[in-house]
Amino acid sequence: QVQLVETGGGSVQAGDSLRLSCAASGLPFTRYDMAWFRLAPGKERELVAAIPRSGPSEYYLDSVKGRFIISRDNAKNTVYLEMNTLKPEDTAIYSCAARGSSSGDYRYWGQGTQVTVSS
Repeated sequence: QVQLVETGGGSVQAGDSLRLSCAASGLPFTRYDMAWFRLAPGKERELVAAIPRSGPSEYYLDSVKGRFIISRDNAKNTVYLEMNTLKPEDTAIYSCAARGSSSGDYRYWGQGTQVTVSS
């Protein structure tokens, strides 16, 4: 059974930092691309950052470039999202996701963790 469990969300002030973690189990982690999505009230879900199973080709949403960093620790089966200089518009439920094919949809999803940024 595949499980993705996010931790690290919370309520912070604008300008603060948070680090989200997503621990994966039940899948061969090194064979999966990983990503962070977010869903804000009244908005569509958007891909925030993605990291491939190997290589340096990370992806970032334009609005988070230079502020967020995605990384993975294959020894711990964990992907991270370091979020710096947070803004109120970053407020959302953040979920991690995994896919086994670089051209396919993300198949496995975590339950999400709430991030709230106050001005």
